[in-house]
Amino acid sequence: MNQTTELPLPGSIAETISSNAARLSDALNDHMRNSFQPDSRKSLRKFHPAEVSELTGISMSNLRTRHQEGDFPEVETDARGRRLYSAAEIDTIREVMARTGRNGDAYLPGRRDGDGLQIISIVNFKGGSSKTTTAIHLAQRYALRGYRVLAIDMDPQASLTTMFGYRPEIEFAAGGTVYDALRYEDPVPLSQVIRKTYFHKLDLAPAGLMLSEYETETAYALQHRLDPPFTQRLAIALDEVEAEYDLVIIDCPPQLGFTTMTALLASTGLLITVVPSMLDVASMAQFLEMAGETVRTLEEATGPTDWKFLKFLVARYEPTDVPQSQMAGFLRSILLDQVLTTPMLKSTAISDAGMTQQTIYELDPGQVVRKTLDRILESVNGVADEFEQAIQQAWGRKAG
Repeated sequence: MNQTTELPLPGSIAETISSNAARLSDALNDHMRNSFQPDSRKSLRKFHPAEVSELTGISMSNLRTRHQEGDFPEVETDARGRRLYSAAEIDTIREVMARTGRNGDAYLPGRRDGDGLQIISIVNFKGGSSKTTTAIHLAQRYALRGYRVLAIDMDPQASLTTMFGYRPEIEFAAGGTVYDALRYEDPVPLSQVIRKTYFHKLDLAPAGLMLSEYETETAYALQHRLDPPFTQRLAIALDEVEAEYDLVIIDCPPQLGFTTMTALLASTGLLITVVPSMLDVASMAQFLEMAGETVRTLEEATGPTDWKFLKFLVARYEPTDVPQSQMAGFLRSILLDQVLTTPMLKSTAISDAGMTQQTIYELDPGQVVRKTLDRILESVNGVADEFEQAIQQAWGRKAG
């Protein structure tokens, strides 16, 4: 007979919950310290020549030639003599190619004179639809591609913030999150809460549990007509840092409250994630109906919303699952080219990486079965590259 050791319960349910929270918090602290030793902060690995070639569009032979001719900076080599590149070194190479290569503008995909900041909200009404997974992978991919990216965590659960190596309930318990820039009483400039991350060209406006107060405060603000209204607060906050970035990627909470609406009304584009199952698609249909009615009502008061694009991403997709394939086909038959052609596959590589708050871009290729990693990289890169075309078209450029 198996015996289990039961922990003694404190005197009340509230004490039990608090005790469990404290024990979990301590255990998570130990886990993260072990994961990120010796620094206790995350750092980004270096990239192999094939990865640099894929990210920049520079052929492997041209990469070697340019090094031999002294055009590119010298970089670290491994024990086998292969070059290893930091994200900053990749960016330097990209700038050299922009100055000296044919069609140099192609190496600098970000904003040019006259281009507006692209603010993209990633949304769904239902949890578990890969919003945070999509947000962080897109943010990292675009930073590696040469864009200046700001990731904003608008979910009080702060999963995106945690993926960057923070413990929100500890490190931001006293403030320092996007809530501080959105609150109605003494808001701070957004620049004061933005954190530089270990990822070159990728900054973070973190979230924490206090962000949940924004819902209650906004209801109060509407009753007392406090300005600026929630429909403008994030847009106004972003105005301060607008010149610093090409893209803003917002991870929204899985509900259509004031927090989500604040993000949507500041956005220039939306990406809606959906798992291809009947329940998830039905939930998304409800979300779209509610969002449409809400935005229509707000537009009557504030004017039209300037969204450049609306796209749907089939997420957690398993190609061998026949019902999923049928549902994905159904979505495309209804929503047509609004659905991205490339789905985000369900993969053990993503879930395994998440155990140590990593993404597939942070994993060293030697840590994962090569076939598994190649499969999910093809999927995630394909999603990011296809969605990038919508961004470029919003700037009036041809899809690449």
